[in-house]
Amino acid sequence: MTSASLPETSSLTHLARLRWSAATAAFQIEGARTADGRGRSIWDDFVDMPGRVRDGSTAEPGPDSYHRSPEDVALLHGLGVDRYRFSVSWTRVLPDASGHSNPKGIAYYDRLVDQLLAADITPFPTLYHWDLPVHLEEQGGWLNRDTAERFAEYAEIIAEALGDRVAHWYTINEPVSTSLQGYAIGELAPARTMLFDSLPTVHHQLLAHGLAAQRLRTHGATHVGIVNNHTAVVPASLSENDQTAAYIYDLIHNRLFADPVLLGEYPDLAALGVELPVRSGDLDIISAHNDFYGVNFYNPTRIGASGGPVPFEILPIPDAPHTGFGPLWPIVPEGLTAFLIDAKERYGVHLPPVIIGENGASFPEPDHADGMIDDRDRIHYLRGHIEAVAEAIAAGVDIEEYTVWSLLDNFEWAEGFTQRFGLVHVDSETSARTPKASYDWYRALIAEARA
Repeated sequence: MTSASLPETSSLTHLARLRWSAATAAFQIEGARTADGRGRSIWDDFVDMPGRVRDGSTAEPGPDSYHRSPEDVALLHGLGVDRYRFSVSWTRVLPDASGHSNPKGIAYYDRLVDQLLAADITPFPTLYHWDLPVHLEEQGGWLNRDTAERFAEYAEIIAEALGDRVAHWYTINEPVSTSLQGYAIGELAPARTMLFDSLPTVHHQLLAHGLAAQRLRTHGATHVGIVNNHTAVVPASLSENDQTAAYIYDLIHNRLFADPVLLGEYPDLAALGVELPVRSGDLDIISAHNDFYGVNFYNPTRIGASGGPVPFEILPIPDAPHTGFGPLWPIVPEGLTAFLIDAKERYGVHLPPVIIGENGASFPEPDHADGMIDDRDRIHYLRGHIEAVAEAIAAGVDIEEYTVWSLLDNFEWAEGFTQRFGLVHVDSETSARTPKASYDWYRALIAEARA
């Protein structure tokens, strides 16, 4: 991959201080459902629901990273990344309602951490990437305040096991996706359709973040934060109805999750007729010191008014190219710059250094690879968004890390294996790994940015 295909020299100058990473998530890559006594999560239930997964696939064996982690670490080492963002499976650590931890499950993460450190890669685990234990969902899941307490207990168990070597942690991944897609409209596990009645799940996830951060710090963590999927919201027109709809969407997708963490208060939800179950002291826990704020970004969102029970609808952006997910996943890199600058202006001194915790794109690719896949569309997407990060840095946004989603093709939730995000192709039947052209491109970018 030639330097001509990399960002311009001016952009590389702004990126020189960035750390570079790649990400995965436990349920999507580990496989090995019964290898060590892992318990059942809401995603196991979701996969078993007829018609829920687009291609009828399951996560088994998928990339089978449980058995092939040395290969993954070698791929990361070949990229030259500074850090690896992976997630810990709650149900592999605590497989049932007994509260007894699973030594075999913990041993897997213990080995992975040691493999990463031996390769001079900083482990950066995520405690929760959507795999809620089934027994907790049966008790209300994230609608139940007690789930936040159970999450803190889980955080302490894994911190006791890994905290002597792991100082960097994400707590909760994309609480917006759990609340809105999982509990509000049922696109993701646990497949509830509660609309705005789902919003107590927001508070309980944010409380879980704060409680877990306390436990992590008692075990030596020095770099702790939450990461949310954020989007730049674009009104469909200048009409009052579309402007109001866009305001409400920004409220529930962005501000509802960022304001309490960064400002210690929720935005006014009167327009939604919702009151969150906040108790005295909760917001102090939620807004306690964050060493970073994580931003997952894939695309901006164009919003128009709707007359249905939800007062907005997501619309395509005219003439914008899009990823394999279709027109509602437009490729508009400047949307990332706009969101980051807006966050800096909105939160000011309350915004800690930002980490781009996920950014990437899926495109149609074969299930089997006979050689390197020339995924130039992905390279174009990544180059544009990394340049967008550079522009935000030039505008004064403090960004310390960029993370590609994903290192590997994986089980893409309700899409099964129909959407492939990886820098590395994975055969869903054999688990064979084949680096794509984007792998070489990202490796060259990291080397050039450090030069």
